[in-house]
Amino acid sequence: MFEFITPELLALVGIGFAAQLIDGALGMAFGVVSMSAMLMLGMPPAQASAVVHTAEIFTTGASAASHIYHRNVDWRLVTRLGIAGVAGAVLGAWIVSNLDGGAVRPFVSLYLCAIGVFILFKAMRNPPLRDAPAPWVAPVGFVAGFLDASGGGGWGPVATSALVGSGHAPRTAVGSVNTTEFFVTSAAATTFFVELGASPLPSVAALVAGGVIAAPFGGWLVKHISPRALMIMIGALILALAAWQLARSFKLL
Repeated sequence: MFEFITPELLALVGIGFAAQLIDGALGMAFGVVSMSAMLMLGMPPAQASAVVHTAEIFTTGASAASHIYHRNVDWRLVTRLGIAGVAGAVLGAWIVSNLDGGAVRPFVSLYLCAIGVFILFKAMRNPPLRDAPAPWVAPVGFVAGFLDASGGGGWGPVATSALVGSGHAPRTAVGSVNTTEFFVTSAAATTFFVELGASPLPSVAALVAGGVIAAPFGGWLVKHISPRALMIMIGALILALAAWQLARSFKLL
């Protein structure tokens, strides 16, 4: 059985662990990091996105259980994000399976740059936090789900940044976004299965193995990090991811 364990698969286990640890603590990065690794290994974009979303069914399920256990979830946010996010994910998965849906991503990256700076600014001021979901949470969920399925990453950066930037508590924003991601990812993976067939099992299993090992730590970390420190880390990560996406869009990387 060991002859099937290749350096590429071992690398994907490590990538899955690191990506899920970041994703569970800050509400983003699993899809972006994993998708990038797949593309570097030469996998076609649609197939890479399908593999990532299939693996995320298991990793997001484990991450959601961790956040629920540590009481990081606002179920009002989950409901509003989830219904719209599932609809956006189905549409995005269909588009990337049949059309080129990547033209909008540079504009999203510019938006994330602005949001990242705004979150860092708010973190320095230590503003009061919202007690109830903002009225535009559902549209954010739709856009985030669409971008995530069409580009292999985007749910966390868009959804988490919008919630934190608008004053939602970082802890419940991260926990709710991670929990909702299970439903959004399941919808996207099902659409990819219908359009493209089953994903390569070894690649999926490697990502799942690394991600599931790391998932329990995310809920614990976000529970013990102060809101201000969490906002600073989220803002910095958003800026880094947006800069990386812009560099890719303009073929600088």
